Amino acid sequence: MNAFINAALNAANQADATPPLVSFEQVGKTFTVDGQAFEAIHNFDLSINEGEFIAIVGASGCGKSTLLRLLVGLDTDYSGRIRVDGKPVTGIGGERGIVFQEHRLFPWLNVEQNIGLGLVNEKLTQGERARRVHEFVQLVGLVGFESAYPHQLSGGMAQRVAIARGLVASPRILLLDEPFGALDALTRQQLQDELLAIRERSGITTLLVTHDAEEATYLADRVVVLEPRPGRIKAVVEIDLPHPRQRTGVALHGLREKVLHQITGDGSYLKPQVHRVEGLRPELIAL
Repeated sequence: MNAFINAALNAANQADATPPLVSFEQVGKTFTVDGQAFEAIHNFDLSINEGEFIAIVGASGCGKSTLLRLLVGLDTDYSGRIRVDGKPVTGIGGERGIVFQEHRLFPWLNVEQNIGLGLVNEKLTQGERARRVHEFVQLVGLVGFESAYPHQLSGGMAQRVAIARGLVASPRILLLDEPFGALDALTRQQLQDELLAIRERSGITTLLVTHDAEEATYLADRVVVLEPRPGRIKAVVEIDLPHPRQRTGVALHGLREKVLHQITGDGSYLKPQVHRVEGLRPELIAL
């Protein structure tokens, strides 16, 4: 009797459980380099729930950007299964918007036109299209720059255009491939906060690839640490802190150190190597 009740309860719990929006199941990716097979990703498993913000970090060459390319559908030659809302990823889809490190704006198009490219596959009237573009110009704070061309924009402004283009079609998932990596520290922090504000309004599921442990812990709900050759999950660190987070807070600092330790494996980031240079006179060193 107890077994029957337990089975019924388990079945009810499974029925009530919300399936993940994104799932990677035993995903592998192999490249051929100079005639030899190179395994870039090995048995990668990850589930992402709707509304979550996930960051993937790791050393160069661990497969971070490759995973993003697979999810966006730019590369469909892989083993295992990648699903979005239960459906296999077989190519590029409108439910996935992407922003790269380089803004990739077309230099002959102005701000409005570059953002409007995100609607190329949407069946909208000209008026609806114009209203949607204007809405996202406002969202990323570029009112007054609608007619500006990429060469007239700062790096941060150009990246705002790229973010608006990635969001304008109202995707369910926003994919970010080191989007702030080429910006100065102040602009990077400003755009991080703007991204969080956009997420708070939209609730969009977000997957960020970054090499920056500070950025990952400041933004994400979970940080997935990869180890390289082949890329595979080493650890998943829960960032159980509410937003807004204090960049210099003790709790966030501790989580950042935890992520860094997982990346380096030995805490070497705390004690960088110092090399003695023979024959160098101290008076020639400028601090």
